[in-house]
Amino acid sequence: MKKLITKHQGKTVYLVDDDFAVRDSLSIMIQSTGLSVKCFDSAQAFLDNYESKQLGCLVLDFLMPTMNGLDLQEELKKRNIIIPIIFISGHGNIPISSKAFRNGAIDFLEKPLDAKLLLERINETLNQAQLNWEKQCINHEVMVLYSQLSTREKEVMKLIAESYSNKEAARTLGISNRTIEVHRARVMEKMEADNLADLIVKAVSCGVIHV
Repeated sequence: MKKLITKHQGKTVYLVDDDFAVRDSLSIMIQSTGLSVKCFDSAQAFLDNYESKQLGCLVLDFLMPTMNGLDLQEELKKRNIIIPIIFISGHGNIPISSKAFRNGAIDFLEKPLDAKLLLERINETLNQAQLNWEKQCINHEVMVLYSQLSTREKEVMKLIAESYSNKEAARTLGISNRTIEVHRARVMEKMEADNLADLIVKAVSCGVIHV
């Protein structure tokens, strides 16, 4: 299968906080673990410079002038930018943290920060982001393969994935067993499926069938 998405090189922690001392101390601590860190003093500065193709997570201060952390979270949703967010704040409360979690935040940590806990959350978040990215790549590649099927081949694929026999599929579509066999072979080839189980997994991945 031709790879249409280049694998991310490294992982980046984006740190957004208007307090220079916080940015400086946290960036040094995070870099000491071998991770790349990009710091921004405002939400707008992050939006202006964010590279969506870079795998990473966002460590985001809640209370900032002009655009606060929740505002940035909302703006990212509007722009369909998916990046896991760890909020940090010296002024957190239950309503604020609840809203952040409802909008998809990974965690909400209060300042002064527990360095060990923050690093643990960052590593957990980046690992999950890696898994999500790999799943998205696989799904994208399967959809590319699926788009190359003819309308009839898509019909045959659906029936095969739903465990129809060649005879049952032929009767359902009103065509001969031999024609079904030809279409089935083409489906397996075009979908790069090694066996029926592999084809079923790909059928689920691209929404042809549901389990």
